[in-house]
Amino acid sequence: MFAIVEIAGQQFKVEKDQTLFVHRLPNEEGASIEFDKILLLNNSGKITVGMPSVGGAKIKAKVLNHLKGDKVIIFKKKRRKGYRKKNGHRQSFTKIQIEEINAK
Repeated sequence: MFAIVEIAGQQFKVEKDQTLFVHRLPNEEGASIEFDKILLLNNSGKITVGMPSVGGAKIKAKVLNHLKGDKVIIFKKKRRKGYRKKNGHRQSFTKIQIEEINAK
């Protein structure tokens, strides 16, 4: 059984006991979360497509921890003008584990 769910503006294909990194969620570590915006549900070969989401289906997940991703360096330069600009960014992520997929 798997589902395609929208979490924090991104779509993920999830299965039970899978861990994944999503954009930072406001929940605390160890808290349980429910996602109800399920776009597609595959239950043993029976596919249900939502318009826009599957009604009554929920996904339960647990927040494992919050962390930051690798640093990305942005370097801008215009040749022969003396213009150089260096900037960096580290994206904040939340690691979650899918505990259960409920299809009603």
